[in-house]
Amino acid sequence: MPTASSLIRLLHFARPRAGVIALGFVLSLASTAASLVPPYLTIPLVDDVLHPRENGQPVSFSLVWLYLGGLAGAAVLAWLLGWAKTYVIAWVGERISADLRTQTYRHLHGLSLEFFGGKRTGDLMSRISSDSDRICTFLSISLLDFITDILMMFGTAAVLLAINPRLAVATLAPFPIIFWLTYRVRDKLRGGFQVTSRAWAEITSVLADTIPGIRVVKAFAQGKREVERFKAANERNVRVNNKVNATWAFFGPMVGLMTQAGLLIIWAYGAWLIFQGQLTTGVLLGFQAYIIRFYTRLESLSRMVQATQRAAASAQRIWEILDRVSTVPEPARPVEPGEIRGEIAFQNVGFRYGNRRVLQGIDLAIRPGEMIGLVGPSGAGKSTLVNLACRFYDVSEGAILVDGVDLRRFPVESYRRHIGLVLQEPFLFFGTIAENIAYGRPDADRGEIIAAARAAKAHEFILKLADGYDTLVGERGQSLSGGERQRISMARALLIDPKILILDEATSSVDTETEREIQEALDNLVRGRTTIAVAHRLSTLRKADRLVVLENGRIVEVGPHQELLEREGTYFRLHKAQAEMARELAV
Repeated sequence: MPTASSLIRLLHFARPRAGVIALGFVLSLASTAASLVPPYLTIPLVDDVLHPRENGQPVSFSLVWLYLGGLAGAAVLAWLLGWAKTYVIAWVGERISADLRTQTYRHLHGLSLEFFGGKRTGDLMSRISSDSDRICTFLSISLLDFITDILMMFGTAAVLLAINPRLAVATLAPFPIIFWLTYRVRDKLRGGFQVTSRAWAEITSVLADTIPGIRVVKAFAQGKREVERFKAANERNVRVNNKVNATWAFFGPMVGLMTQAGLLIIWAYGAWLIFQGQLTTGVLLGFQAYIIRFYTRLESLSRMVQATQRAAASAQRIWEILDRVSTVPEPARPVEPGEIRGEIAFQNVGFRYGNRRVLQGIDLAIRPGEMIGLVGPSGAGKSTLVNLACRFYDVSEGAILVDGVDLRRFPVESYRRHIGLVLQEPFLFFGTIAENIAYGRPDADRGEIIAAARAAKAHEFILKLADGYDTLVGERGQSLSGGERQRISMARALLIDPKILILDEATSSVDTETEREIQEALDNLVRGRTTIAVAHRLSTLRKADRLVVLENGRIVEVGPHQELLEREGTYFRLHKAQAEMARELAV
């Protein structure tokens, strides 16, 4: 995406703030006009007051006060207008970047799990934080300088041409060279900043990997290795930044050299005109003041190339998120689910991850309130099936009906409010236990939270904690045991009172004694709900109405536990293998 396109899209995004932007532009125009007054007043001050007085002519000193008053008034006015424009544009820059962060984050939540499966957490964090911050800097500081510099350059050029066209043309001679240098260096800087953004995202990704996983890092004594990995990413960031700095190190001084060349041209040509009697000293001094401002602004404008290309590279990384379309789209003509009964029908369902077929020909009808257990070897497609039921992905073939309606016709969030999900590794947010239980229903009162915790067999251990329900859990709940996190996760699911319950390996990561406690909570959880339970431990599914056995992405057996054992098929082999392993462990 070209730089111009990125920045144009950024300005297009700023349309809701167009009124404030227009005010900032007007203030910049007025401030520039006020700044152009002082050099112009120095010409009559020198030619009509100071120079005649130096030659012995009678001149009233009140004229000095008059011109000095004009200079002071113009300076104060320029300061007031400069303060106003800086505040206005800085405010609008902060608001636009905040809106951009919010929209990017909101868009991320609208994307499917497929998108997140191919991205690193640190990279996404870097785009929303670091890249949006660079855009904020560009809008609130660099863009203000850009507008001011452009207005000042055009205003100064107009004044110079009005004072002496020939001298103005001579002094502006280096301008085309500077413009050509800016054009040549632009592409190199943009490409360099794209690489530096990726390098910084890599640093953030290392942090996002290791800090949440610090327990594993310490357990395997891999601290030095992770430090080396961070150091390598950090060194790469230094290398790519040095390449950009090398380009910029040449460009900046070269612009300064061209600026000095312009000043030398003024002195040489201006002195020659004075010797020819075609120019006064006051005009030359005024010209010098104006041209210093012109080339100072030009030099500042050339430095804008770096900020512009950095902002463009950051904008491009954010547009890459905003341009992504969810593979789980909202329906064109949505049907509100209302109070669903929980009837689920998989009709010839097939699914692919890229070119890999995971499920095919899945036909399964689940009655309201029925508990279905999904069993099978690893990679059989069990978790994929529940992901489709939650509409984390859309089927590649066939359809999934809920109460007779294709779930793709439901608004995504409205449908998911009817689903309770308990994962193998329950995720707890940093906050209190009460806040984690009430995550699905933030408006729940303390009595409802306690009732859900009691049903999940979590109330007793919560009361033993230092602050009870107000106890802060660490990052991802690391201060709690696996069984405690699991029971809080179940309380969270119970509180929203879902009609459809998904249990994805809910007891596989706990010991046998804890499993018994969790099993009691599960009995409360599944009562009166359509339940799809995935489990490697077949004992977890002892109360399932039917077991569905998956193998190689197909349903190979369906039936109650005893009936499947009598068939001596896939389920029989799985059950036998687990029984033998249990006996070996007992010995």
